[in-house]
Amino acid sequence: MRLVVEADGGSRGNPGPAGYGAVVLDPATGETLAERAAYIGVATNNVAEYKGLIAGLTAARELFPEAEVTVRMDSKLVVEQMSGRWKIKHPDMKPLAAEAVRILPPGRVTYEWIPRERNKHADRLANEAMDAGRRGEQWSPDLSAARTLAAAPPPSGPPGDAAAGAAAVRAALANARPAT
Repeated sequence: MRLVVEADGGSRGNPGPAGYGAVVLDPATGETLAERAAYIGVATNNVAEYKGLIAGLTAARELFPEAEVTVRMDSKLVVEQMSGRWKIKHPDMKPLAAEAVRILPPGRVTYEWIPRERNKHADRLANEAMDAGRRGEQWSPDLSAARTLAAAPPPSGPPGDAAAGAAAVRAALANARPAT
């Protein structure tokens, strides 16, 4: 079984409030098999990127312990370090890289750099996690923007009926998020 993990991390400030996002995908269909995201407090971008990698690899192992995984990230640093082409010099990164290696044997994981615009799903999850942290919450799949939009009922009016579409989206949002 082969899986794809896309992961991202970020901080608003470096260091600053940080979070990560990771998604496990079926490479044949593109179907999302798992999503992970979390607010991690104040950290650097690089720490958040590694935390996203760890979360994605862990989710892949939970789904299919014997899977081979292609990790795609827009962090050149993490991709090159985990591929063994760059040394890991920073003391904060060494234990995170070691943790990632312990999740799945290195021979079953390959790393690929992708441009940021191709990592939108993981990036969105990381931003949702940071937004949740700003509100004093942790990210929850139930509050994910993708799930909220997917929960919208199909349009009931004729094509181009903006009022019906807007009403459907408002209803889905009202049902998907607890009142604050």
